[in-house]
Amino acid sequence: MTDDFATRRARARERLDAIDPQMAPGGVGADPMRRDWFEAVYALSEGDPAGVPWANLAPHPLLAQWLETQGRLDGLRALDVGCGLGDNAQALAEAGAGVVAFDLVARATNWARGRFPDSGIEFVAADLFDPPPQWRGGFDLVHECYTLQALPEALLPKAAKALADFVAPGGRLVVIARAREEGQEVAGPPWPLTRSQVESLAVEGLTLGTIEDLTTQQGVRHWRANFAK
Repeated sequence: MTDDFATRRARARERLDAIDPQMAPGGVGADPMRRDWFEAVYALSEGDPAGVPWANLAPHPLLAQWLETQGRLDGLRALDVGCGLGDNAQALAEAGAGVVAFDLVARATNWARGRFPDSGIEFVAADLFDPPPQWRGGFDLVHECYTLQALPEALLPKAAKALADFVAPGGRLVVIARAREEGQEVAGPPWPLTRSQVESLAVEGLTLGTIEDLTTQQGVRHWRANFAK
């Protein structure tokens, strides 16, 4: 990230925080699913990726690291949840998976499709809480990075069920999220997850395999968790 990109990112983050109802008391009721705010993020970016706070134009380093340990994903059908500008989906595709990637905001999926026109990835605008019915049990690998931490805590059980429903029997769910201690107060969004919140994703036939407590090169603590069905 160049200094200029970082400066533009900081300005955009300030502007977006100012219009985010979740940053004010009682904001959960104003935009409980955060749909309006996510739409505003992409509209206000005006095509500048620095205006999208989670768009770093590279796959998340903890996903890239995980993929290096997995070998090829040839023949697997993968779902990338909350794909943003598509870098994580592209990493999955480069590892050999057939990838469907979705985001709540059509501007995001259109942008991602334009960035990776020859990837073979199916970029779809869809809602985590109201997905296409054919996705139920349809994926060998489901990847979720940073979507859960962007949701109010009251939505996490519903989100956990939605994620589990995507996983085929014998399939896996991989979750990457910022971490915090139990009982630690945070001023969000985003709201880093506690270990118990990550463990609570083991629903609808999912079992927790591993949960890693990791720190990125930027000094930010994360969870990386693997679940199997």
